[in-house]
Amino acid sequence: MSTDTTAATAITADTAEPVRFDTKIAVLLRADLEPWQRLNVTSFLVSGLGSQVPEVIGEPYEDADGVRYLPMFRQLVMVFEATKEVLVAAHGRALSRALPRSVFTSDLFTTGNDRDNRAAVRAVATAELDVVGLAVYGPRNGVDKVVKGARMHP
Repeated sequence: MSTDTTAATAITADTAEPVRFDTKIAVLLRADLEPWQRLNVTSFLVSGLGSQVPEVIGEPYEDADGVRYLPMFRQLVMVFEATKEVLVAAHGRALSRALPRSVFTSDLFTTGNDRDNRAAVRAVATAELDVVGLAVYGPRNGVDKVVKGARMHP
């Protein structure tokens, strides 16, 4: 278990008690996205959290034959959907709470590489971004306030 303070309860390998976190990872998607877009946006958004917020990453996996696998998030990723208006409001709340966040704008569907993706976001003022996806990490209550008005992804 990580030594940070975000875990509310500890667990050992020989106990069946679940690990509870006082933090939350949430992805908010605009409801009008195509299914392939939802998957693509979600994967891009969470990659940002994993790279910049190291405490969200758990230990590596290993199967019974000793084959090792990459570590993944240590906690669930809650995926929500919302209207464009709710997503704009959520973006503003994430910014005002200074929560770690990643953003995906509609312009990123037309670019083909990382450099162009970053340039597309950089070219638009914050209030004018056409946000189609947002990922946030932080205290449960703070993240819950950010995604207020959204519903769980079906």
